[in-house]
Amino acid sequence: MSDESSLRAVGWARSLPLSSGVKAARDWTREHLETLGWLRTAPDTADSVLLTVSELVTNAHVHARSAAQLILAWDNECLHVTVHDSSTRLPQPRVPTEGATGGRGIFLVDALADTWEAHPCPNGKDVMACFRPPAGATTA
Repeated sequence: MSDESSLRAVGWARSLPLSSGVKAARDWTREHLETLGWLRTAPDTADSVLLTVSELVTNAHVHARSAAQLILAWDNECLHVTVHDSSTRLPQPRVPTEGATGGRGIFLVDALADTWEAHPCPNGKDVMACFRPPAGATTA
């Protein structure tokens, strides 16, 4: 007998040292989006996930000067993207000035993700973003 209240989830995790490029994080994430079928059935959402991963891993490497722990978890409703770094400083959206080449990352995450939040942890922080596929998109 199956327990219909039990949660079925799938997840992946990867450590990205400072020496790794953000492209490695995007490529790794793209592989997992493919296994979910999102590159075919939800390409705009997949693009939003990839851009968010780029921003969050960049923030970990540049602002926290830390390795990034990237975790993807799919619970049949939401793809949870979590990046952990060693800084306890929570992200603060900055008003970008004209000509500034940075300062828009969290604004992008806010615009792209269905929800996002940041939490302090004993050894740093987690920044999490949730992505729901559009109605009618299928997952593998």
